[in-house]
Amino acid sequence: MASQLDESRAVLAGSLPGVFPAGARFEEAVRSGRLDLPLPGRGRTRERWAAFACLAEEDLALARLCEGHADALAILAELGGERPQGSRWGVWAAQPPGPGLQAELREGQWRLDGTKQYCSGAHTCSNALVTAKAPDGQRLFAVSTETLKPIPGTGPSVGMLASDTLNVAFKDVEGLPLGPPDAYTRRPGFAHGGVGVAACWFGGARAIARALHSAAGNNDHIGEHALAHLGAVDIALTAARSALDSAASEIDADPEDRANTARVRALRVRALVESTATEVMNRVGRALGAGPLCRDADHARKVADLTVYLRQHHAERNLAELGALVAEGKPTW
Repeated sequence: MASQLDESRAVLAGSLPGVFPAGARFEEAVRSGRLDLPLPGRGRTRERWAAFACLAEEDLALARLCEGHADALAILAELGGERPQGSRWGVWAAQPPGPGLQAELREGQWRLDGTKQYCSGAHTCSNALVTAKAPDGQRLFAVSTETLKPIPGTGPSVGMLASDTLNVAFKDVEGLPLGPPDAYTRRPGFAHGGVGVAACWFGGARAIARALHSAAGNNDHIGEHALAHLGAVDIALTAARSALDSAASEIDADPEDRANTARVRALRVRALVESTATEVMNRVGRALGAGPLCRDADHARKVADLTVYLRQHHAERNLAELGALVAEGKPTW
């Protein structure tokens, strides 16, 4: 079964322009210094997120790898980890149902065993930050990927294919702990980083909206209904951009989250941008019909990629979490 999936993956990759170059372009982005971005909360968060949005508008799979690397560097700075020269990082912290990663302290060293799911850049990252279940709780570890084994056939989807997202097998792998148990999720940067992912979603939505904007600007006689969709897309994207800009200013004003607003802010902005991106895809499709999806491979790939990427938002589960937090205090509205 695995070999058949790998064959299908290879055939699919060959039929989609620009699928596999994402890894090479990620390496070049690191090497060139393109990803030497301002850290969140240092006064230039808006600039950081603008870079994410531009990367996503260019290529969502590339943005996924680049955002993970940039987030890892922010985490290392926050938790006191080291970055080897020229290293390429991923953040492999998904914890869905199914096989997981276990950590055990043996003779003074933490060793990791098991399977980590949804590891973007499985073949490209030289290092990764991974979450694993330890006897004293959930911990974050820095690892080298040199001895790790991506599991073939565990990422055959069309959307985000170029991000090289696979399950990875760990067998007695040394892990360097960063912070105490639960340090990864309890630090202010966890929420700040979550909004950074939304900046990527925004860039992806902006790229898809270009198809409708171009059709309208080229006098393609798209009709009043399509123009109405373009107007709605403009409103949605403008509101999302304003929310991202406002969040960036708030984070720069309170990077340590002394006001205890980071989690609510992240949930709000992520939900808004996810809703915006979903609306943009829906309206562009309704306005232009099947043509771009069937005849424009780049546009079709962007739609497929963004559809998958948006599922990092946990939909009603995240909305329920936000609702619970709002119910505890006085709404800001």
